[in-house]
Amino acid sequence: MSITTADIKHLRELTGAGVLDCKKALQETDGDIDKAVEFLRKKGLAAASKKASREANEGLVSAQVSADGKVGVMVEVNCETDFVARTEDFKSFVDALVRQVSEQSDIDSAETLLAAPYIDNSKQTVAEQLTDTIAKLGENMIVRQVARFNLEGDGLLDSYIHLGSRVGVLVEVAGGSVDNDQFVQLAHDIALQIAAVAPRYISEDNIPADVIEAEKNIYRAQLAEDKKPDDIKERIVEGKLNKWYSEVALLNQEFVKENKLTIAQLLKQHSKDLGNDIKIRRFARFELGVS
Repeated sequence: MSITTADIKHLRELTGAGVLDCKKALQETDGDIDKAVEFLRKKGLAAASKKASREANEGLVSAQVSADGKVGVMVEVNCETDFVARTEDFKSFVDALVRQVSEQSDIDSAETLLAAPYIDNSKQTVAEQLTDTIAKLGENMIVRQVARFNLEGDGLLDSYIHLGSRVGVLVEVAGGSVDNDQFVQLAHDIALQIAAVAPRYISEDNIPADVIEAEKNIYRAQLAEDKKPDDIKERIVEGKLNKWYSEVALLNQEFVKENKLTIAQLLKQHSKDLGNDIKIRRFARFELGVS
């Protein structure tokens, strides 16, 4: 039978075994999850099975930009308690994963990272090293998110870690140079903004139409019992939508360091000063335990 990625993920969550081991176990047992768990236990590969069902909402977010400024990476690894997150074993494991994602260009997701040979011990995969670390530290652990940016053209990559490594940001800003202090400071301010205010999109133009329509429907439902005329209701809906844009779209947000400016106005101001069109190409924001 066909073995799906979802099957492998589910078995890995149940047992803590490596991706390739889970795939083999499912192939050997015709996709039967219970038999696959038993198969892995018999092979001694499910030592962390009881731990794998426990909640893991602590951990670390770690990021790094390469010395030449052309590659930026960020990794989130979860565990159960802050105590384990502060251990040298856990921090060393996270540091190794950041190094691995930075050095290996084909790794751009948690799945590809887990399936890759571990950078400090190529005889086993990252998933297998994760299982060993779970067994050693006695807590469930999850490599939850991975981001890898390659600089596209001019500009720079910046990273920022906030709140005791609970929040991390990776951002790419175009229209300037790493040699320009004003541009570098602007990019860092944008990273701080993303960490503090948690936008979901760069601009309202990036928000999918179905997401906008769903938001409008919520507002319309809130006004369903209101006796106001429909055209007035629609104006109220548009007002609520604009407020929502100011929360979820980065360019619409008020700048945390100067709330008289939006981020769009801030970029326009600096574009004029520097004589270039400054744009935010993309960003990633990781927060422990938050999807």
